[in-house]
Amino acid sequence: MIDLRFSEAELEARIDHLTTFILEQKAAAGADGVVLGLSGGIDSTTVATLAVEALGTDAVHGLVLPAQVSSEDNMSDAERVAQDLDISYDVCEVEPVIDALLAAYPEAEGDHLAVGNARARVRSVFNYLVANHENRLVLGTGNRSEAAVGYFTKYGDGAVDCHPIGNLYKQQVRQVAAALGVPEELVQKTPTAELWADQTDEDELGIDYDTLDAILATHIDGGVPAAAAADLLAVDLEVIEMVQDLHVGSAHKRAAPPAPEPPGPGPV
Repeated sequence: MIDLRFSEAELEARIDHLTTFILEQKAAAGADGVVLGLSGGIDSTTVATLAVEALGTDAVHGLVLPAQVSSEDNMSDAERVAQDLDISYDVCEVEPVIDALLAAYPEAEGDHLAVGNARARVRSVFNYLVANHENRLVLGTGNRSEAAVGYFTKYGDGAVDCHPIGNLYKQQVRQVAAALGVPEELVQKTPTAELWADQTDEDELGIDYDTLDAILATHIDGGVPAAAAADLLAVDLEVIEMVQDLHVGSAHKRAAPPAPEPPGPGPV
């Protein structure tokens, strides 16, 4: 596999770039601060730490958003992150909202994908409820690897004002997190979106993050032909093609909703 980590000089420059980005986004929006969901995982912890570096503790508000499928360990980690960073945080229960949705539309009960995506969208609603009430910017916690294959919920965790780590491969997120002093157990923690019970990112994707990063960097972003990328990375061509299919099939998630072009000369 290929090493996508930054050199020491590049790492320092990249962290400066990311904190400057957060500062500029807040200023451009005229916001008083930022809000983000805290899952207890590496991505949200890294973004929260970058936000504190950029804005100070008073400007960062965390939300711990447990649902029925959330593990106690993850929620404990999420609260610990907020406490370690000395930021304000609230715990908002997602499941009562899901229960109300299913009471209104019981036909979806048992559809783990539909209900799982609803959980992600409810979390987004909480983010924006707080953001609107406190004049804050909603920070996304998604990374480049997940975005490239559509591993996020449209109008759920994808519904944010900006993506501070949106151009970092997962491998690079780990490196940035370690440089920022994120605890090693969180850096190496098994990633999960916790949309349903026992769900993990890599099991659902069908590929580990290091292999995904390498395929994205060489074939999707780097333009190396599929067969050549397979040889270079020593992976089966079918794996390259699977990632390509995920990338193409999720293009709609990375684009603004389409509208028809004007029909031509004359009134629109």
